This record gives sequence, structure tokens and C-alpha cells, in this order.
Amino acid sequence: MIDTDTQLAYGIFWAAYVIAFVVFFFMMKKLFRVLPLYGLRTLLLAALVALLLTPVESPELAGWWIPAWLFGGYELVLGDADNAGRAVLNLGIAGLVMLLVWILDMVRYRLSRR
Repeated sequence: MIDTDTQLAYGIFWAAYVIAFVVFFFMMKKLFRVLPLYGLRTLLLAALVALLLTPVESPELAGWWIPAWLFGGYELVLGDADNAGRAVLNLGIAGLVMLLVWILDMVRYRLSRR
């Protein structure tokens, strides 16, 4: 069982991670404005969301989620291909979901431009 201090640290980590992501996302959005194509800008932002916000459940503790890019990279360095594969699978699923969202956004953009 996890004590209260550890649970609080876990919550603080995720709150700080999400706040840092939001700041980073808006900085990248401003940077991507120089790109001439709307589709390219939104595709890069969707890839950023899928890459940085995809979680994977910790094998050590049920109910604890870790950013998949961080967990997968760490497990690759340690040589644990099974856990790294779980992270890559989660990243792939998130990438496909964001690709679907991007396609739907492109349809919305095309229809609103008429």
C-alpha cells in the first residue's frame, strides 16, 4: 500500500507535468505559425500531444501511470524490451487516435473554408 506522502507526490508530479505541457504546447503553437500549411501545423501539434501525453501503467504498482515516452526510453536503456514494447504500443494507439482527430479536423477545416 502506498502512503499519503507518496500519493501526494504522484499528484504533484502529474499536475506539474500537465502545466508544463500546456506551456510547451502554446510555445510550439506560436513557433509553428511560421509554417504556411494549416494541415502541417495541426499535424505537428497532434503528434506533440500523442507523444507527450500518452501514459502507460507502471508494472510495479497498479493504478500508477507514467508518461510512455519516459517509461519506454528508460526501459529501452535498461534492456527490458517487453515493457518498452508496452510503451510503444500505447504510443502507437495514441498516435492513431490523434491521426483520426487530425483527419476530422482537416474535414472540418475544409468544410468551413467553402
